[in-house]
Amino acid sequence: MEKIIKGKGYLLRSFKRADYKILAQKINHKDIYRYTLNIPYPYTKNDAKKWLNKIVQQYKRKSPHGFHLAIEIKGEVAGCISLMKIEYGHKAEIGYWLAKEYWGQGIMSGVVSKILTLGFKEFKLKKIYACVLIENKSSYRVLINNGFIKEGLLIQHTKKDGKLMDVYLLAKFK
Repeated sequence: MEKIIKGKGYLLRSFKRADYKILAQKINHKDIYRYTLNIPYPYTKNDAKKWLNKIVQQYKRKSPHGFHLAIEIKGEVAGCISLMKIEYGHKAEIGYWLAKEYWGQGIMSGVVSKILTLGFKEFKLKKIYACVLIENKSSYRVLINNGFIKEGLLIQHTKKDGKLMDVYLLAKFK
């Protein structure tokens, strides 16, 4: 499913296999790794190629379980926004990351708003939820500013670097 959504200062578009070099460069940062649940560090070009191959295949499915868009700024990939674990007509999990040089500029709040519209409209979702590491105050704020409510605190819900971590569960309902 080819997708292009314009936002203020960015473009959301489908990923291409050719994005692997810039993807590996932008995502390969300790602070991105520290605040995300599923991104390894270091993140190599080979990691990017494998992930992009999987994503491009998902675009071809009529009912993907995951939907991922590149955040393009100044003509290059600068992040990703995803709906994962999609259950059409019901719910999906939102996840995202943004290159560190664009943090604190309000970009992610706009990106999240766009993907919420897409999820509720095109996937007919009733609930979009997120698990946010409690240390990730910026991501928590982005979600709250987009109308998410805190459903709770999940104790020792995820494992990162061999440590059990607590996460906030936030959700937005249609």
